[in-house]
Amino acid sequence: MKKILLSLVLLGTSALNITNAAEGNIDAGKTKSAMCAACHGADGNSLVPMYPSLAGQSASYIAKQLADFKSGVMSGGKTGRVDPVMGGMTMALNEQDMRDLGAYFSAQTAKAASGETSELGKKLYFGGDVERGITACIACHSADGQGMSQAGFPALAGQSATYLKSQLEKFRDGSRNNDKNAMMQNIAFKLEDAEIAALVQYMSTIK
Repeated sequence: MKKILLSLVLLGTSALNITNAAEGNIDAGKTKSAMCAACHGADGNSLVPMYPSLAGQSASYIAKQLADFKSGVMSGGKTGRVDPVMGGMTMALNEQDMRDLGAYFSAQTAKAASGETSELGKKLYFGGDVERGITACIACHSADGQGMSQAGFPALAGQSATYLKSQLEKFRDGSRNNDKNAMMQNIAFKLEDAEIAALVQYMSTIK
Protein backbone atom coordinates (compact mmCIF):
# COMPACT_ATOMS: atom_id res chain seq x y z
CA MET A 1 0.00 0.00 0.00
CA LYS A 2 2.83 2.36 0.91
CA LYS A 3 4.54 1.61 -2.40
CA ILE A 4 1.32 2.43 -4.26
CA LEU A 5 0.92 5.73 -2.40
CA LEU A 6 4.57 6.61 -3.03
CA SER A 7 4.14 5.88 -6.72
CA LEU A 8 1.06 8.10 -6.89
CA VAL A 9 2.91 10.93 -5.15
CA LEU A 10 5.84 10.62 -7.54
CA LEU A 11 3.53 10.56 -10.53
CA GLY A 12 1.70 13.59 -9.25
CA THR A 13 4.97 15.45 -8.70
CA SER A 14 6.16 14.47 -12.15
CA ALA A 15 2.94 15.70 -13.74
CA LEU A 16 3.22 18.97 -11.83
CA ASN A 17 6.77 19.49 -13.10
CA ILE A 18 5.65 18.83 -16.67
CA THR A 19 2.85 21.38 -16.31
CA ASN A 20 5.17 23.99 -14.87
CA ALA A 21 7.75 23.32 -17.56
CA ALA A 22 5.13 24.14 -20.19
CA GLU A 23 4.61 27.58 -18.65
CA GLY A 24 6.88 30.59 -18.65
CA ASN A 25 8.90 31.75 -15.66
CA ILE A 26 8.73 35.49 -15.05
CA ASP A 27 12.06 35.74 -13.22
CA ALA A 28 13.86 33.74 -15.89
CA GLY A 29 12.17 35.85 -18.54
CA LYS A 30 13.38 39.06 -16.88
CA THR A 31 16.96 37.85 -17.06
CA LYS A 32 16.60 36.80 -20.69
CA SER A 33 14.86 40.06 -21.63
CA ALA A 34 18.09 42.06 -21.39
CA MET A 35 18.68 41.45 -25.09
CA CYS A 36 15.22 42.88 -25.89
CA ALA A 37 15.55 46.16 -23.98
CA ALA A 38 17.23 48.22 -26.70
CA CYS A 39 14.21 47.96 -29.00
CA HIS A 40 11.30 47.06 -26.74
CA GLY A 41 12.25 48.79 -23.50
CA ALA A 42 13.41 47.19 -20.25
CA ASP A 43 9.81 47.00 -19.04
CA GLY A 44 8.37 46.16 -22.44
CA ASN A 45 7.27 49.73 -23.21
CA SER A 46 9.12 50.63 -26.39
CA LEU A 47 10.49 54.14 -26.77
CA VAL A 48 11.10 53.59 -30.48
CA PRO A 49 7.86 53.95 -32.52
CA MET A 50 8.86 51.40 -35.16
CA TYR A 51 9.16 48.64 -32.56
CA PRO A 52 6.18 47.16 -30.69
CA SER A 53 5.60 47.46 -26.98
CA LEU A 54 5.39 44.03 -25.36
CA ALA A 55 4.21 45.07 -21.90
CA GLY A 56 0.83 43.57 -21.10
CA GLN A 57 0.71 41.53 -24.29
CA SER A 58 -0.47 37.96 -23.78
CA ALA A 59 2.33 35.52 -22.99
CA SER A 60 1.10 32.98 -25.53
CA TYR A 61 0.99 35.56 -28.32
CA ILE A 62 4.55 36.72 -27.60
CA ALA A 63 5.82 33.14 -27.52
CA LYS A 64 4.04 32.37 -30.81
CA GLN A 65 5.54 35.39 -32.56
CA LEU A 66 9.03 34.45 -31.38
CA ALA A 67 8.50 30.92 -32.65
CA ASP A 68 7.21 32.27 -35.96
CA PHE A 69 10.25 34.53 -36.38
CA LYS A 70 12.53 31.53 -35.84
CA SER A 71 10.47 29.43 -38.22
CA GLY A 72 10.79 32.17 -40.82
CA VAL A 73 14.56 31.79 -40.77
CA MET A 74 14.65 28.01 -40.53
CA SER A 75 12.24 27.58 -43.46
CA GLY A 76 13.77 30.22 -45.65
CA GLY A 77 10.60 32.27 -45.45
CA LYS A 78 8.25 29.46 -46.41
CA THR A 79 6.59 29.41 -42.98
CA GLY A 80 6.38 31.66 -39.95
CA ARG A 81 7.09 35.38 -39.93
CA VAL A 82 9.99 36.89 -41.84
CA ASP A 83 12.01 39.68 -40.21
CA PRO A 84 15.79 40.07 -40.61
CA VAL A 85 16.30 41.50 -37.12
CA MET A 86 13.95 39.31 -35.09
CA GLY A 87 14.83 36.24 -37.10
CA GLY A 88 18.42 36.52 -35.98
CA MET A 89 17.47 37.32 -32.39
CA THR A 90 15.36 34.18 -32.05
CA MET A 91 17.80 31.65 -33.46
CA ALA A 92 19.39 31.03 -30.06
CA LEU A 93 16.05 30.74 -28.25
CA ASN A 94 14.40 27.43 -27.38
CA GLU A 95 10.71 26.97 -26.60
CA GLN A 96 11.19 27.51 -22.87
CA ASP A 97 13.09 30.75 -23.49
CA MET A 98 10.16 31.98 -25.58
CA ARG A 99 7.65 31.06 -22.88
CA ASP A 100 9.78 32.75 -20.22
CA LEU A 101 10.03 35.96 -22.24
CA GLY A 102 6.29 35.87 -22.87
CA ALA A 103 5.60 35.44 -19.16
CA TYR A 104 7.85 38.34 -18.19
CA PHE A 105 6.55 40.88 -20.68
CA SER A 106 2.91 39.92 -20.16
CA ALA A 107 3.35 40.64 -16.45
CA GLN A 108 4.54 44.20 -17.12
CA THR A 109 2.18 47.18 -17.16
CA ALA A 110 1.58 48.87 -20.49
CA LYS A 111 1.82 52.64 -20.42
CA ALA A 112 -1.31 54.64 -21.17
CA ALA A 113 -1.78 55.77 -24.74
CA SER A 114 -1.66 59.45 -25.65
CA GLY A 115 -2.17 61.74 -28.63
CA GLU A 116 -5.07 62.80 -30.82
CA THR A 117 -7.65 60.21 -31.78
CA SER A 118 -9.57 59.72 -35.05
CA GLU A 119 -13.34 59.55 -35.41
CA LEU A 120 -13.08 57.71 -38.72
CA GLY A 121 -10.71 55.22 -37.13
CA LYS A 122 -13.07 54.75 -34.21
CA LYS A 123 -15.97 54.15 -36.58
CA LEU A 124 -14.03 51.46 -38.47
CA TYR A 125 -12.74 49.90 -35.26
CA PHE A 126 -16.22 49.49 -33.77
CA GLY A 127 -18.33 49.08 -36.90
CA GLY A 128 -16.12 47.98 -39.77
CA ASP A 129 -17.69 48.26 -43.21
CA VAL A 130 -20.30 45.57 -43.87
CA GLU A 131 -20.78 46.43 -47.53
CA ARG A 132 -17.07 45.95 -48.24
CA GLY A 133 -16.69 42.94 -46.01
CA ILE A 134 -14.44 44.68 -43.49
CA THR A 135 -14.96 43.13 -40.06
CA ALA A 136 -14.98 45.47 -37.06
CA CYS A 137 -11.71 45.30 -35.11
CA ILE A 138 -13.62 45.07 -31.85
CA ALA A 139 -14.68 41.54 -32.77
CA CYS A 140 -11.18 40.20 -32.11
CA HIS A 141 -9.30 42.94 -30.29
CA SER A 142 -12.05 44.00 -27.82
CA ALA A 143 -13.45 47.44 -27.03
CA ASP A 144 -10.50 48.39 -24.83
CA GLY A 145 -7.93 47.08 -27.28
CA GLN A 146 -6.76 44.30 -24.95
CA GLY A 147 -7.37 41.52 -27.46
CA MET A 148 -8.45 37.98 -26.63
CA SER A 149 -5.49 35.96 -25.41
CA GLN A 150 -7.33 32.63 -25.35
CA ALA A 151 -8.19 33.00 -29.03
CA GLY A 152 -4.72 34.23 -29.97
CA PHE A 153 -5.75 37.81 -30.79
CA PRO A 154 -3.22 40.39 -29.57
CA ALA A 155 -3.68 43.54 -27.55
CA LEU A 156 -3.39 46.75 -29.58
CA ALA A 157 -3.71 49.36 -26.83
CA GLY A 158 -0.45 51.14 -26.15
CA GLN A 159 1.12 50.40 -29.53
CA SER A 160 2.47 53.28 -31.59
CA ALA A 161 0.69 54.35 -34.76
CA THR A 162 3.95 53.85 -36.66
CA TYR A 163 4.21 50.19 -35.69
CA LEU A 164 0.51 49.46 -36.22
CA LYS A 165 0.61 51.09 -39.66
CA SER A 166 3.59 49.01 -40.74
CA GLN A 167 1.87 45.77 -39.69
CA LEU A 168 -1.40 46.56 -41.46
CA GLU A 169 0.55 47.40 -44.60
CA LYS A 170 2.49 44.16 -44.36
CA PHE A 171 -0.71 42.19 -43.96
CA ARG A 172 -2.15 44.05 -46.93
CA ASP A 173 0.77 43.29 -49.27
CA GLY A 174 1.18 39.75 -47.94
CA SER A 175 4.72 40.19 -46.59
CA ARG A 176 3.33 39.24 -43.19
CA ASN A 177 1.16 36.15 -43.37
CA ASN A 178 1.34 34.40 -40.01
CA ASP A 179 -2.20 35.42 -39.07
CA LYS A 180 -4.78 32.76 -38.25
CA ASN A 181 -6.75 31.73 -41.35
CA ALA A 182 -5.42 34.84 -43.16
CA MET A 183 -7.96 36.91 -41.23
CA MET A 184 -5.84 40.06 -41.06
CA GLN A 185 -4.68 39.74 -44.65
CA ASN A 186 -8.25 39.55 -45.90
CA ILE A 187 -9.25 42.63 -43.91
CA ALA A 188 -6.14 44.73 -44.60
CA PHE A 189 -6.36 44.01 -48.33
CA LYS A 190 -9.62 45.98 -48.41
CA LEU A 191 -8.34 48.99 -46.50
CA GLU A 192 -7.29 52.17 -48.29
CA ASP A 193 -4.28 54.19 -47.15
CA ALA A 194 -6.46 56.86 -45.52
CA GLU A 195 -8.42 54.19 -43.62
CA ILE A 196 -5.25 52.57 -42.33
CA ALA A 197 -3.99 55.97 -41.19
CA ALA A 198 -7.25 56.67 -39.38
CA LEU A 199 -7.41 53.22 -37.80
CA VAL A 200 -3.89 53.28 -36.39
CA GLN A 201 -4.40 56.81 -35.11
CA TYR A 202 -7.41 55.62 -33.13
CA MET A 203 -5.90 52.32 -32.01
CA SER A 204 -2.75 54.02 -30.75
CA THR A 205 -4.83 56.19 -28.40
CA ILE A 206 -7.06 53.50 -26.89
CA LYS A 207 -6.91 53.68 -23.11
